[in-house]
Amino acid sequence: MSAALSALSPIGLDDLLDRAALQTRVDRKYVVPRAAVDHLLAELDSDAEVLEIGGLRTFTYETLYFDTPELTSYRLTAYRRRRRFKVRTRTYVDSAECWLEVKLPGARGSTVKHRAAYDREHRATLDPGRNFVDEVLGAQGAGDFQPTLVSRYRRSTLYLPSATSRVTIDTDLAWYDEHHALHLPDLAVVETKTGARASSVDRRLWRLGIRPTRISKYATALAALRTELPAPSWRRLLRRHFQPTQRSLPAPGADHLWPWKELPCALPSVR
Repeated sequence: MSAALSALSPIGLDDLLDRAALQTRVDRKYVVPRAAVDHLLAELDSDAEVLEIGGLRTFTYETLYFDTPELTSYRLTAYRRRRRFKVRTRTYVDSAECWLEVKLPGARGSTVKHRAAYDREHRATLDPGRNFVDEVLGAQGAGDFQPTLVSRYRRSTLYLPSATSRVTIDTDLAWYDEHHALHLPDLAVVETKTGARASSVDRRLWRLGIRPTRISKYATALAALRTELPAPSWRRLLRRHFQPTQRSLPAPGADHLWPWKELPCALPSVR
């Protein structure tokens, strides 16, 4: 993927946010074989640009999701309830920048993301940001929240001027909770973030027979790790990409390091 990315023109973060902030947007997610990503990049529009910061075009993301002891956020997502939500801290590992984020569904399938700058040292707790979370969630924010799942991956971000849209390509997908870990090196998650109009990447994927799928980096992965949870929205996806004998893999390191245990470079692969 690096060779294909190096051929694209760069765009800086400020320019990207100015042209396509898309805090309110339509998200379409696709699970794509890792080997197909280079082919997809080779067919991008000639004016496509790639986010570049400090000479880097691929960045490591670390996201910690919070949920109630009853897994309210998970269950609302699993059953596609209208008032579902996600609460998370997201750390951009390369820059050590951290944000507290609350995601809510918007009108007509859109997603609305509320975010506030956050101290990286506090990323495993909501205590300093609880007022922000409660303000966004209102009555939904009642109850305790605790760290539930960590997601790590490498992300490249594209800007497509023709549709004023963004495309993210996530690879080296890995998750862990207090007891188990999972790594999917042979898959990529491609997500398009558009206004009302689909992007050229959406249309290319459709022509290849790859359709948007209901995958949540939080809820789908949690269902893969905790096979006792109900997973009505992802049964087909779990059967295809997460075989039952491979959903729960022993987590590396000592449990007392949760939630910041280091993932090894060679976690068992799911094929």
